[in-house]
Amino acid sequence: MISIKHLDIRYGEKHLFRNISARIHPANRIGLVGVNGTGKSTLLKILTGITETDPGIVKCAKSFSVSYLPQEPDILVSDKSLYEEAQTAFDALLELQHELNDLHDRLAETPPESKEFEKLIQRQGEIQELLDNSSIYSMRAQIEKVLTGLGFSQSDMQAPVSSFSGGWIMRLMLAKLLLEAPSLLLLDEPTNHLDLQSLTWVEEFLTSYSGAMVIISHDRAFLDKMTEMTWELSLGRLTAYKGNYSFYIKEKEERRRIERAAYNNQQAQIRQTTRFVERFRAKSTKAKQVQSRVKQLEKMELIELEEAEQTIRFSFPPAPPSGRDVLQIDSISKSFDGKEVFSGVELGLQRGDKVAVVGVNGAGKSTFLKIIDSQISPDEGHVRYGSGVKRSYFGQHQAQELSGELTALETISLGGEDMTITQMRSLLGAFLLRGEEVDKKVAVLSGGEKSRLALAKMIASPANLMLLDEPTNHLDMSSQEILQEAMNQYDGTILVVSHNRFFVDSFVNKVLEVKDSRVTLYEGNVAEYLERLTREAERIRKQEAEKTDREETRNGSVLSSSAGLSRKEQRKLEAIKRQERSQRIGPLKKQLNEAEEQVEKFEAKKEELEQQMADPELYKDEATWVSVSKEYDDCKRRLTRWESRWEEAQIRIDEIDAEL
Repeated sequence: MISIKHLDIRYGEKHLFRNISARIHPANRIGLVGVNGTGKSTLLKILTGITETDPGIVKCAKSFSVSYLPQEPDILVSDKSLYEEAQTAFDALLELQHELNDLHDRLAETPPESKEFEKLIQRQGEIQELLDNSSIYSMRAQIEKVLTGLGFSQSDMQAPVSSFSGGWIMRLMLAKLLLEAPSLLLLDEPTNHLDLQSLTWVEEFLTSYSGAMVIISHDRAFLDKMTEMTWELSLGRLTAYKGNYSFYIKEKEERRRIERAAYNNQQAQIRQTTRFVERFRAKSTKAKQVQSRVKQLEKMELIELEEAEQTIRFSFPPAPPSGRDVLQIDSISKSFDGKEVFSGVELGLQRGDKVAVVGVNGAGKSTFLKIIDSQISPDEGHVRYGSGVKRSYFGQHQAQELSGELTALETISLGGEDMTITQMRSLLGAFLLRGEEVDKKVAVLSGGEKSRLALAKMIASPANLMLLDEPTNHLDMSSQEILQEAMNQYDGTILVVSHNRFFVDSFVNKVLEVKDSRVTLYEGNVAEYLERLTREAERIRKQEAEKTDREETRNGSVLSSSAGLSRKEQRKLEAIKRQERSQRIGPLKKQLNEAEEQVEKFEAKKEELEQQMADPELYKDEATWVSVSKEYDDCKRRLTRWESRWEEAQIRIDEIDAEL
């Protein structure tokens, strides 16, 4: 368990944190949300100890370990291979293993009757218990499982870390955190460098993770799947919501409604009290009452409304008219340094098609968009545009092409020639550039601000074919929703590369898969595409299982490999197998026993809550009913998770028994 108590930080007139307190318990899954600049990343750094605070503000239990994945990590300098660097996640356990080996040697040289021997035996037992309860015996399998899940290939395992790009280094750092398996994972935008396939794997991995998590993410679908509680940072205060992001949105709107009513009532009271003071200030007979009203105003705790309540709307300029056929790709091929990226690609798009481009990192998604935009020429084949097609393009590094001498408003005016000043300011406001910020020179804007400005500039230019490469990387939730709605209403054609499923699913009607040098077009959105992949994977798994069953049946008559051995040799072989079984199954048995205890605990709790919910009296008190209902849903989720862990451990034990 880790807690924050009375955290208060002020920078000049700005209150970053106003006396906030919070506590994280084992197995908590928390989404940390708030508009950009509210201090989300700072709070994670305080929890992990990177940013120091006054003594006693952050308290952590001795057995509670914390690991942190920053949004923009420091450059990883390493002369190790990928596998060796990932293995450093087990350094503490490997040190214990080395110490245990040293203890064995020292015990062999120490007289059994000595006090030193007794101390060594005690330390040996402590270390052996720690190792038995750890994952050290399955280290290699775990390292390969996590690295493969995050998109690394077997051929990458021995490649030097220095040969990987920044996005892959980010994946390596995430892999090390997952392998460390701390009590608390602090993840700041963990999905930014993941493709759809790796993101799906991370979700599955974290679903069965037994530790606590605090996640900052602009991927709504990811937050909804991973979290059961939401913390919102706003105006320096931390507010907790007992649900995932979608629950938080609904609950917050209800709280805002109540808050607005309270604010209006308070403002009316202030106006009434102020009028009384001004009217009777000069009358001596009312002096006591006036003074009382003045003190009342001074003591009043003012209700503040969030600035984010202002709703910003914008829409794309009307798409210029074009022919029905917008784009035709004929047999294009492309290679870089002898490596084939595309081969014989054929594709046709029509006006109004809105397409999500998906595929693993390095498959060629960005290259494909650049070929369509004529930035890169194919080695073979042609890209033909329909009548009247006007393109606009947004790339991941588009911000670098902005002129540093222009202001944000001047930059927009270059693209939005037909837009009024008010329309341009509204567009900039939708991407978090408001007030005096629109008159700032581009050169002084942050990296995120430049990226948002580049996206706004692209949107301001009338076009009927938009090509976007990860447009949401630097957008908060509210800006994403504004852009999402505008794309939904846009009447032109869109090709968008994005791993943000919630963002694209509301407006795309097709999915373009880039895989193995080819592209395949599917009808439907990304969710439907992923369901199709899941069904296909299940079909292949069943086929392989049936094949294995047939092979085992054919080989059933093969004699045991131990046949023909002497009785003494057989006993020795059996002893070796028992020892191997103990080493491999020991950690799994601990997991199995823990899961059984938790299943029994939550089954009893579930039965108790069901009895409460069967009582008609419960529904007379809405607040109590809501509380019991939420507790029941939470209990069911936890029960399901522990049942899955129990089943996984039992299946693995059965597999080891069958193998041995």
